[in-house]
Amino acid sequence: MRFLNSYTGKIILANIILFVAFFIASFFIDSETLFSNIALKPATILSGEKLWTIVTSMFMHGNFTHLFLNLVSLWFIGLFVERLIGKKRFIYVYFGAGLFAGLLFILVAYFFNIDMNVYAVGASGAIFGLGGLLAILTPRLPVLVFFVIPMPMWMAMIALLGILWIFSLGLDIPIGNVAHLGGLLLGVAYGLYLKYKYPRKTQMISKYFSR
Repeated sequence: MRFLNSYTGKIILANIILFVAFFIASFFIDSETLFSNIALKPATILSGEKLWTIVTSMFMHGNFTHLFLNLVSLWFIGLFVERLIGKKRFIYVYFGAGLFAGLLFILVAYFFNIDMNVYAVGASGAIFGLGGLLAILTPRLPVLVFFVIPMPMWMAMIALLGILWIFSLGLDIPIGNVAHLGGLLLGVAYGLYLKYKYPRKTQMISKYFSR
């Protein structure tokens, strides 16, 4: 399948397989025990335990809706970024943003005395990293926020982050806003690095996708 020739496709497939595996395993293993060995929890990481959850949490989702929304977003944005900057750089950004998102989540919980026992799961931190990269490399690329509202890429990422933050606070819904911010910042930083290292190429990319 051509889909699996891309890293985006492989990551999407891995997320689906692990989600199904978690669902099946939950019939045989206590859900809390299972979740604690996959999801990211600041208190656990800061005690030096289950450090692998910084990575495994990137491949786990709370429910089917969470999985579906993240993977649809990754499908659209991931394939584009992978073609734009190449497979190797795509992997750097994706996992770098996901890891930084998790670390920022832990640090903010620690320094601001937020509940240290809250779990975090999902690929959205990594996906925001891809969006942050595009906000720098293709700032005027037209996109549809929530598949409805037309905006240039740079504005879309700010709006999306803000809307989700307001939405989560207003309705008291657990959304990983700090992780989203962390992923976005890493993506922006890598985009600025590429602009500095390859000024002509990145300028051409920006102009081409502003048409």
